[in-house]
Amino acid sequence: MLNLAALLEDGARTNPERDCLVFGELRVDYATANTIANQVAELLTARGVKRGDRVALASPNTPYFPFVYFGALKAGAVVVPLNVLLTSREIAFHLEDSGAKALFAFTGTPDMPLGERAFAAFNATDSCETYIDLPGTPGATESEIDGAETLWSALAGTSGSFSTVQTEADDTAVLIYTSGTTGSPKGAELSHMNLLFNAVASDSLFERSDHDVYLTVLPLFHIFGQTTMLNCGLYRHATLVLQPRFEPDEALSLMEKEGVTVFAGVPTMYWGLLGAKGDHDMAAITANLGTAVSGGSALPGEVQRNMKEQFGMEVLEGYGLSETSPVVSFNNPKVKSKAGSIGRPIWGVEMKLVDSEFNEVEGEGPGEIAVRGHCVMKGYHGRPDANAQVFHEGWFRTGDIARRDDEGFYFIVDRSKDMIIRGGYNVYPRELEEVLMTHPDVSLAAVVGVEHESHGEEIKAYIIREEGSSLTEEQLTGWAKEQLAAYKYPRLIEFRESLPMTATGKILKRELR
Repeated sequence: MLNLAALLEDGARTNPERDCLVFGELRVDYATANTIANQVAELLTARGVKRGDRVALASPNTPYFPFVYFGALKAGAVVVPLNVLLTSREIAFHLEDSGAKALFAFTGTPDMPLGERAFAAFNATDSCETYIDLPGTPGATESEIDGAETLWSALAGTSGSFSTVQTEADDTAVLIYTSGTTGSPKGAELSHMNLLFNAVASDSLFERSDHDVYLTVLPLFHIFGQTTMLNCGLYRHATLVLQPRFEPDEALSLMEKEGVTVFAGVPTMYWGLLGAKGDHDMAAITANLGTAVSGGSALPGEVQRNMKEQFGMEVLEGYGLSETSPVVSFNNPKVKSKAGSIGRPIWGVEMKLVDSEFNEVEGEGPGEIAVRGHCVMKGYHGRPDANAQVFHEGWFRTGDIARRDDEGFYFIVDRSKDMIIRGGYNVYPRELEEVLMTHPDVSLAAVVGVEHESHGEEIKAYIIREEGSSLTEEQLTGWAKEQLAAYKYPRLIEFRESLPMTATGKILKRELR
């Protein structure tokens, strides 16, 4: 028997008075967080939610997320985290596809009325029976949304004690939806064992301090934030400092104020930290910050070098997917790490390179990464055809292309779907982005393929210039021509003030295309 809620329960038993969650001026200790999660579990049970039922949760990084997340798990339910940027139509799709019986949604703000969208989606579906508003005002019993019930009014009179439902290790704990870049989003079923083993294996990579403090800005509705921040942090009995939306100067201020020891982010977050303009005590920040981790997409070498120069620390890169809980490989600082690499497989996980026919690729490669081990999902919910495409002889095909050195370190080349075929030649955007970002006037680069009448695809680069730069298209094209083979350099360049990004900070190349 195994239930992921043990992560919170162990902290409440061992360090009940330690701060578990910090949100602005609000501080919630482990005992209180566990008590509220117990109340949520009792509420769900009273509303007819049974073991295996789905409970949807739409919230940014607020204390509501762990309250409901672990409350649903305690009740034996499956958590369905929803991206807070989804439209009402998209929320309705997720509710219907998952068969969710309950939906908890944050009210939102005037510029992001999440609650209105969520409540409209709830009313448009038949399977979902309970809607609970997570109000912006702590403790509010009246909702700003007509007809909605707030969490605090629903919890009135519920007990803070609850006997956690004993689930099996292979029971689905979380149904995490992919981003849907290749069609409708698919729900990856992650078990209690998937998530617990991934948190424990990831935690083993780092040295513990007596009391770690995690700056939790990675969205908790995304699996990267859930495992490396929420689950890994609670396993350590750490304090989670919650930041709902990444703002570089605010992040540095929180690091300074709270003595943050662990930070995990996507590459654009590190790019943002390097460009922060505020006045911060960098010596105090770097003295505490012992671990910095990057994932979600490839970390540009230039960003990694600049972090070493300005922050005096190495950003360690790993690799994973929603379907793998997510961590597959990592640069283990206790053993050896290599700049530009995604490291080697973590404990209990295997990786190999395969070709399009699933023949194993020997030596350096390149080839598609295939994975097997405790981290791999049970499968896509209700998608037997999709499962048949990604599973082969017990291995999961990732769709990512990599090379491998003689020490077993893997180096991402690119996503197979991002590869550009120009005039019959394979071009990997990541290689071009790495080169373009070494230009002194280039701050950020994203490369995509666009349709071309004779070449099939042409290479286009979207560029954010360094502040004050007057770099022209002709100058950058000419420079790139000197750095890259004739079939590789971008013929098309567009300068922008910003690039479209997901809620996790990954560049949305499908929009650029």
